[in-house]
Amino acid sequence: MLQSPLFDILAQSDVGKGTQCARLVKDFGFCHLSAGDLLRAEQHREGSEYGELIQTCIKEGTIVPMEVTVKLLENAMAAALAENRSGEGWTAGRGRFLIDGFPRKMDQAEKFEHDVGQASAVLFYSTTQEVMLERLLERGKTSGREDDNAESIKKRFNTYKEQTMPVIEHYESLGKVIEIDSSASIDEVHQRTKAAVAKLLSA
Repeated sequence: MLQSPLFDILAQSDVGKGTQCARLVKDFGFCHLSAGDLLRAEQHREGSEYGELIQTCIKEGTIVPMEVTVKLLENAMAAALAENRSGEGWTAGRGRFLIDGFPRKMDQAEKFEHDVGQASAVLFYSTTQEVMLERLLERGKTSGREDDNAESIKKRFNTYKEQTMPVIEHYESLGKVIEIDSSASIDEVHQRTKAAVAKLLSA
């Protein structure tokens, strides 16, 4: 099991979390790992045994089997630690990881914490469905992502409500959730996030 400060990013679909993650990397030296990016890369990796399965799940807006995602995250984290990075939080085999978009189901959370490590906190970016739909459709004009269309977005909304909200409620019961309204400007959201993470790390 990895002994490192972990921050999970959970959000109501895309609410600008990618932008905020990039800023947090600069602020605190995190290694940012996007579960979605790892899965999208794996589906196109030559010889991948999971490629077709991942492609189908992304298209249908369903969740990839947890064993696949956990293993991809674990491998990426181990690779980052093997780089022997310098800076605050990267000493004695430890590191700072910002895991984007995972876990999305309770069994994923349990599997990850048992096999890889426990989260120090969960950053939960919230907003309205109207804002999310507008942002995702706008992103779809240039993203090239197969799931940035109205049909897939609707499926992702339903999946989020049924399967991801219980994860947030679980971590909330442990006092680990930092909820931030992402309807504000990018700079405002960044300042609120930065202050919350700095407070937690200093403790």
